Amino acid sequence: MPDTTPPGSLTHFDAQGQAHMVDVAAKASTHRVAVAEGRIAMQPATLALIQTGTAKKGDVLGIARIAGIQAAKKTSDLIPLCHPIGLTRVAIEFEVDTLGHSVLCRATTECTGQTGVEMEALSAVSVALLTVYDMCKAVDRGMVISGVRLMEKLGGKSGDFVAR
Repeated sequence: MPDTTPPGSLTHFDAQGQAHMVDVAAKASTHRVAVAEGRIAMQPATLALIQTGTAKKGDVLGIARIAGIQAAKKTSDLIPLCHPIGLTRVAIEFEVDTLGHSVLCRATTECTGQTGVEMEALSAVSVALLTVYDMCKAVDRGMVISGVRLMEKLGGKSGDFVAR
């Protein structure tokens, strides 16, 4: 059945306003990439625990990396109208900002398919940062997760996007 969504409207609603999963059957499979990032700020002592690897629960960033990868793979289970995607790559990077007492997380997701991987990158960053929070909450419940956003999207019918 062809997509009856009026041009310029939200794609997850049909012409009658009912929620639906977007029909991507007619879209060409292309190489698609998305990059998302976010940050978690904390007390200096908490960041020191992460950097020295002495947090009680273990290697905080190593576990957060695995959690982010798992989140990207499970995105369609978490976001109701998101398509299951055959990811070809998920990479999670962390940058420690000692002066800002924070950790930046960047996720890159890739696939060759009919729909993009933005939600997978955003899910990966969100869950990786939540994992840092979970692993460190015993010593710092005041940590703040912020700035989770799409930084770049490549491929697909709508073209490329780079955040300013």
